[in-house]
Amino acid sequence: MNEKKMRAVVLSGPGPVENLVVTERPVPATRPGWVRIAVRAFGLNRSELHTRLGLAEGVVFPRVPGIEAVGVVDGLDPADRDSGLGLGQQVATMMGGMGRTYDGGYAEYCLVPMGQVVPFASALPWEVIGAVPETLQTAYGSLTTGLDLTAGQSLLVRGGTSSVGLAAAALAKDLGARVLSTTRNPDRAGALKEHGVDHVLIDDGNIAGAVRELLPEGVDAALELVGTPTLPDTLAATRVHGTVCFTGMLSNQWIVPDFYPIGYLPKGVRLTAYGGGSADLPVSVLQRFLDGIAGGDISLGPVNTYSLDGIRQAHADMEQGRAVGKLVVLTGA
Repeated sequence: MNEKKMRAVVLSGPGPVENLVVTERPVPATRPGWVRIAVRAFGLNRSELHTRLGLAEGVVFPRVPGIEAVGVVDGLDPADRDSGLGLGQQVATMMGGMGRTYDGGYAEYCLVPMGQVVPFASALPWEVIGAVPETLQTAYGSLTTGLDLTAGQSLLVRGGTSSVGLAAAALAKDLGARVLSTTRNPDRAGALKEHGVDHVLIDDGNIAGAVRELLPEGVDAALELVGTPTLPDTLAATRVHGTVCFTGMLSNQWIVPDFYPIGYLPKGVRLTAYGGGSADLPVSVLQRFLDGIAGGDISLGPVNTYSLDGIRQAHADMEQGRAVGKLVVLTGA
């Protein structure tokens, strides 16, 4: 009997984009407690760049990268036929070791634990759906669990043109918050304004003064997506009893050397962090966001689309910061 094959991106080991190779592999077999997904699209994330650069821990090579994917249920073990999932059900999956401890979403099929599958129903194009899951999970979790943002508050998004930054701005505006977002590139200020951002700040590494010209006491909440190089300045832009949530590492720097809390943290400013997975994205939140995009009520921001064969170009664009918004690969499956 011929074994069914699929196309997948395999990372041979840490290094340049040339280490990402599209190859043919067997379609993963179903097993109890796991779901096989026919992948229609997957988003790219800095986490996968960290894996390729050798900055991620616990990765065994060769590995199919990818911490997220969207598609349809393609296979279930007979023991899981009463799970509530059915063949053809649209689903998203993310995190939980994908692309690190087991093969991830950079393939035409992937096999993931049932507990990290989020069902939905949408007629949106797959490239749009593919831009949503991990970006939404991260932005939603950061604003709720991380910052407890409420209507009428002010939010600073440090790293505003990233996919998470754009999603966070959209969610915050939908909530009724006042949004300040940063970009290092003045040419991208217009895109942020069109996205609904109230105040765009050109980031030269020191924007706390500009924030306090707008809000003398500082912002109520700040979402740090750049990393530790800008974190002190973000803390300085936040009011007493305000909160900064450390979520992203666009700079690839996330360690604070010789951290001395009393010297590092402005008095009364709170610092927290966020990192989540599929379980942190409620089905209702994903469905409402997709419906909002379809209805024109929520702006997703730009989506940059690639084919599976264009994975090296996509990774190079992500590494060099050449694109605004989310990078999505369509598998063609």
